Amino acid sequence: MSRVFILLGLGLLLVGLVLHFGGGRFFSWFGHLPGDVRVERPNTRFYFPWVSMLLISVVINLVLWVWRALR
Repeated sequence: MSRVFILLGLGLLLVGLVLHFGGGRFFSWFGHLPGDVRVERPNTRFYFPWVSMLLISVVINLVLWVWRALR
């Protein structure tokens, strides 16, 4: 169990570093996919990245499926 937490922490650290130092270049498409809801009015902004979150969910599920299959 401790190995899982260590790997999870290292993975989150890696994702955080990539987003911090290169997020604008690598993930500029994120949140601007067709289907993401964006409403901007003079006093209000509402943003719901529906399709982007769905894409992340599919990628995470594929990674976990492959990881379980290889164990």
